Amino acid sequence: MNITVDLKERSYDVVVEEGARDGLADLLGRRAPHAKCAVIVTSSPLDEQPWFDLSSGVDQFIVVVPEGESAKTIGPYERLLNSMAEHRLSRDDVVVGVGGGATTDLAGFAAATYLRGVALIQVPTSLVAQVDAAIGGKTGINIAAGKNLVGAFHQPVGVLCDTSVLSTLPERERRNGLGEIAKCWLLESRDAADVATTPLIDLIELSVQLKATIVASDEREGDARVLLNYGHTLAHALEAVVLSENSDELRHGEAVAVGLAFAARLARALGRVGDDVVATHDAVLEEFGLHRHLGGHFDVDTLVDFMTHDKKARHDLSFVLDGPEGFELVRGVEPSVVRTTLELFKGES
Repeated sequence: MNITVDLKERSYDVVVEEGARDGLADLLGRRAPHAKCAVIVTSSPLDEQPWFDLSSGVDQFIVVVPEGESAKTIGPYERLLNSMAEHRLSRDDVVVGVGGGATTDLAGFAAATYLRGVALIQVPTSLVAQVDAAIGGKTGINIAAGKNLVGAFHQPVGVLCDTSVLSTLPERERRNGLGEIAKCWLLESRDAADVATTPLIDLIELSVQLKATIVASDEREGDARVLLNYGHTLAHALEAVVLSENSDELRHGEAVAVGLAFAARLARALGRVGDDVVATHDAVLEEFGLHRHLGGHFDVDTLVDFMTHDKKARHDLSFVLDGPEGFELVRGVEPSVVRTTLELFKGES
């Protein structure tokens, strides 16, 4: 299935199908016809997979970056840029991100900033990357102060979501992607009872279509696109704490699941929704097999501090929340309400 991200002259297709990676040379030839070289950015576990047989149709070289969030730091970013320069990558050439969300974020940011921008193709190989990270042009790296605080908008010229590679994912990586799918499911107001009977490829297509539609209407998060951050305010704070502890306690999608459950409870605390919305969120997360509890060891004040540094914040606490008019960004939420709701949420664990 081809899903178009409609950005006028910068429009591109997201291909969701088995064997999509085999279309790399054709895509590069059509969208970067003057390219002579491609840098393929990937992580070490992936370049050893039997399916890692990518052919760009031009001279290509592979740069292996660390696995997971450790790739999204200044050191790997600088080393990637130096490698691109050593191979004399030009403005006509192409960066190809092959891997999970961290790899595609890093590859995208390198493409956005090297020579002030070169063409980018994303070949996401994890579920979370296929439904979220590789689509929409958000690229970036992390710094000590928070997740994704350094980045740029840089749209790819195409995205190849090869569903056949998902069979090689560990169960935890599958859950990681289901967190983002659950977000899309809730934004679409879908019933929990339908989760079990919906095939994975349909879940992927639902998520990609929602993101493509929203990005086409608001590329740079001036309005509607902020809805895609549903559940992410607490999620990013949790990830920042875990990263600071050098722990693998939570992956992105797992943190998003916790953030979705909290967002429903915060909306209830603010009088925006009732118990039924909280129950629906919990039921959807349970159907997806996602853990929704906040670990008791997380310090509430630390989490609130990280949330004030969220990208959506304007020196306040801001959350995407459900309400009488649907989902919207709510600014200026009282810290006392957030703290109280977090404490009660911790007590549910």
